[in-house]
Amino acid sequence: MDDASMVGLIGRVTGTVGPGLVGEVIVRVRGGAEHFLAYPATGTEQIERGTVVMVVEYQPPRTVYVQAAYAS
Repeated sequence: MDDASMVGLIGRVTGTVGPGLVGEVIVRVRGGAEHFLAYPATGTEQIERGTVVMVVEYQPPRTVYVQAAYAS
């Protein structure tokens, strides 16, 4: 999977994402769902478990930067 094909995918937070934390998200890719280590795209945002997020950057093999997909 290349960088461009990951950006824009929607996932769900399974472990809190925030400054100083290594969070986790599950994203539907390659015909299934996979877990990725996750960091906030802004660097200061905390994203709670269960929040729907969008991938804004991908660093192979298992790291993504995410932001909330919908305004709260």
